[in-house]
Formats: sequence, structure tokens, C-alpha cells
Amino acid sequence: MDRFRMIFQYFQSSSESVMNGICGLLALASVKMYTCFDFSCPCLPQYNRAYGLGIMFIPPVILFLCGLILNRQSLVMLDEWRRPQGHRKKDLAVIRYMCSSIMQRAMVAPVIWIIVTLLDGKCLICAFSGSVDPEKFVGFANVSPVQVEQLLAKVPCKDDELMRNNTSYKAVSRYLRYCSQALGWSILLILIVAAFLARWLRPCFNQAALLQARHWSNYIDIEQKIFEETCCEHSRLFAHKCILHFFESMRQEIKMHKFNLPREGEGDEGEEDPLRGITDQDQVNKLLKTWYYEKPPLDVS
Repeated sequence: MDRFRMIFQYFQSSSESVMNGICGLLALASVKMYTCFDFSCPCLPQYNRAYGLGIMFIPPVILFLCGLILNRQSLVMLDEWRRPQGHRKKDLAVIRYMCSSIMQRAMVAPVIWIIVTLLDGKCLICAFSGSVDPEKFVGFANVSPVQVEQLLAKVPCKDDELMRNNTSYKAVSRYLRYCSQALGWSILLILIVAAFLARWLRPCFNQAALLQARHWSNYIDIEQKIFEETCCEHSRLFAHKCILHFFESMRQEIKMHKFNLPREGEGDEGEEDPLRGITDQDQVNKLLKTWYYEKPPLDVS
């Protein structure tokens, strides 16, 4: 039990670890969704390409948006980008670093979906079976152009009657699957080489600027968390005080029912004011407005 508590506290304190875990879950979910998905090409010349490309690219867009929605830092980055200048200057390098980090994590699941679909080949066969040159295949030599178009559209449907009597559909299917898998492996190789170069060439760039951008991006995230936690604590104490004031005003009616309430101020002697002197709604609104429009400078000296 202690081990699980330590793991939970670690993920709670590290936003990057949480987001890496979420990206990993989205990537696994994308693979699982594709393996469970029943792909059924319409095998019609006017619908094949739209269906095949739609299955290949619409789910990645959905996964990309989910990655942005689940990433808490995306809201923090937008807030930092859109906030007024105030007493604190905005560092574009920090915003660029946060945007790059968010995009990299959000692109993991979509890229995996596209690579899996290309390695499987069904989507590309469905989308581009009608675009194959029929002269490259023997079975379409003595067939009219209209019949060729219908036959090529039926290539993804192995159980169709037209395909049972035609021996070239397997050759077309193999050719398109070869192109799809070659494209999938090429994209995977390019991504791995790019990641390798990005990691090994990073020391060649300005490491001080990178450390500064990473430090202040983490600071902005942690500052926002602490501010929200402080606001929640103040809201709880403020509500507690308001309820006590309400019951204090109802003291006479409650005395009739023989309930005893502590007088206002009893038990709080010698203790620091937990509300920090912010005791009414106008003060709270002014405080929140000041925090948004006039962020304090990063100087505690």
C-alpha cells in the first residue's frame, strides 16, 4: 500500500510523468481501437477513397485533440500566452518550449495510428485500388474501362463474385499492400532517425537557454497549481466563516431548540487569521483580478 501511495505522490508532483503516462495510454488505446475496429470497405468507385482516407486520418485528428484536452499544460500555455503583461514580462522562449512539449506528446497517438494503418494496408488498398494502372496487370487486358473501374473498386472485397472470377485482384492487393507497408516503415524510420538526431545533437545547441525555458515552464505550471490550491483553501475557510455568521444570526431561533453555539471569536484567540484579511466578496474579486492583470514580478528578495 505504501508503494502505491509513493507512486501516486510521484505522479501527482510531476506533470511531465503524468503526461507521459497519458500519452502512452492514448498510444495503446489507438492500437487497441484499430485492432478491434471492423474495417469494411464499401467497394464503390465514388466512396472508396473517402472511406479509406477518412479511417486513416480522422481518428488521428480525434486522438490529437484528446491529447491536447487531457494535457493540462496546454491551458497553462494558452493562459501564459494570452495574459496581460502586468508586472511580469512574458518570455516567448518559455511559451515556445511549452508548445513544443505539448505538440510532441499530443502527436504520439495519431502517428502510431497512421503507422499501424499503413503497416496493415487495408486503408490504403481501399483508398487507392481505383487509381492503379490496369495495364500493369494481365487480368484487365480485355475488359472495358467501365468494368475495369468496377473491378478495381472491388479489389478490397475478396468475397465479391466479380473477384472470385478474376485472378488479378490478388496481384493488385499485394502491390498496394507493399506500397502501404513500405510507406509505413519509411515513416517509422524517419521518425526514429529524427528522434535520434534531436537527442544526440541537443548538446550542440545552447543548453543554458534550454534549461531556463524548461525551468520557467515548470515554474508556471507549479505556480498555477499552488494558486488554485490556495484559492480552494480560502474558499473553504470563507464558506466556513459565512456559515458561522449565518448560524450566529440565527442564534435566538436556535436557542429555542436548546442548541448551544460558540460565540464568534471563541477558540480563535492567539491564532493567525486564516483568511489573510480577505473577508468579503469584493476583496476576493479584486484579488483575482489583480492576479490576472498584474502578475507579481519573479523576485522574492
